[in-house]
Formats: sequence, structure tokens, C-alpha cells
Amino acid sequence: MLEKIRELICNYVEVEPEEITENSRFMEDLNMNSYDFMCLLGDLEAEFDVTVDESEILEIHTIGEAIVYLENLKK
Repeated sequence: MLEKIRELICNYVEVEPEEITENSRFMEDLNMNSYDFMCLLGDLEAEFDVTVDESEILEIHTIGEAIVYLENLKK
């Protein structure tokens, strides 16, 4: 899942995939703006066939947190 998320993130920000870790923060480390983040969420929903609850997204700050959240949605 991390590899696919890295690939999707690289569509929005200029960062090398290998620089993206589970500890990377979307806004602070990857310099994503809120528009890019919301577009990424749409991509994640399509890629992993899930529906993201926008109120829960406010609690997700790192790639690792996103992975846990997506894995829980897929159960």
C-alpha cells in the first residue's frame, strides 16, 4: 500500500518516492496544500475502493496514519 500511496503523492508534489516514509507528514514534510490533499483523498478512494469520512481525515497527518485508516476501511 505504501508504494501506491507514494506513487499517488508524486502526482501532486515534487518529491522523490523514496523520500516518502510512513512518518512523512502530508502538509509539513511533503508540502501538500489542502487542495492537493483533498484530490489525493479522491485518488485513494478510487484506488482502494473505499469511502473516506471527511471528518475523520482531520485526524490523519502522516502516511502511516493514512495506511492504518485505509486498511481499517477495507476490512
